[in-house]
Amino acid sequence: MLRVAEGLYRALVPLPLLGRLPAPGDGLWARRLLALGAAAAVAVPVAAGLFRVPPRDDFDLSCFVWLLLGARWLTQRWWPRRDGRLVWRSRVAGRRSVEPGLVAQRSLAGWADLVTETIATAAIAVGLIGTLPEESWWGVPLRPLLAVGAAAWIGRTVHEEVRFTGRLALTASGIRHGRQTYAWTNIDRVNPKRQDGRVDGVRLRQIVRQSLEPEPVVGGRDTAVPEERLVAAIEHFRTRSEMLAVGLPVTAPEPAGG
Repeated sequence: MLRVAEGLYRALVPLPLLGRLPAPGDGLWARRLLALGAAAAVAVPVAAGLFRVPPRDDFDLSCFVWLLLGARWLTQRWWPRRDGRLVWRSRVAGRRSVEPGLVAQRSLAGWADLVTETIATAAIAVGLIGTLPEESWWGVPLRPLLAVGAAAWIGRTVHEEVRFTGRLALTASGIRHGRQTYAWTNIDRVNPKRQDGRVDGVRLRQIVRQSLEPEPVVGGRDTAVPEERLVAAIEHFRTRSEMLAVGLPVTAPEPAGG
């Protein structure tokens, strides 16, 4: 069964997008196929709908697109209260393996961003495709290209939501935020990141990093767990990450004075 799944995964995902091919026994093949199926279930009808967009002479979406862009701008400046906690999960799907660990879900603001960004992407694609003439030599190839590109972006968003457990996870192998992972052994210290007078995420001070790369930030507005709880948990497990590998339920420590 694993060989069949691996062959199907190779066929569906181009090798350059895979990077290092996953191991057959890493326990993630069912999750990968589920994520691919969910992405295809969304991307295919989106692409089919975009292929049928009529020329702009027949309709006008400019007002709707501007409204969506305005909604996107407003949601990015919406800061609802976040009081979530890291929750223990015996099976956390990461990039390379399934491990036990602590998980933080996407916040309400994060879901609002995701929905408005997805709808805005589809609406912008509709508006752009509608401006392309159907008979011109340059419009004919651009219409399907835009349709496939927008559908692929939306499908990738769905794929990531299904593929990984939670928005952020702390496991024995490291910290994962979205698709990015950071090893415990390369984290020197952590502190809240401040931007525009607000605390937005936890900055990881790495021992070794590329000189031109910014320091990574995990958590933030799109994560339901507030920064003070993330800082307390990361500092606690930074030097004792093996506690997360035991398999027994672990409770994240509360911040001092919390």
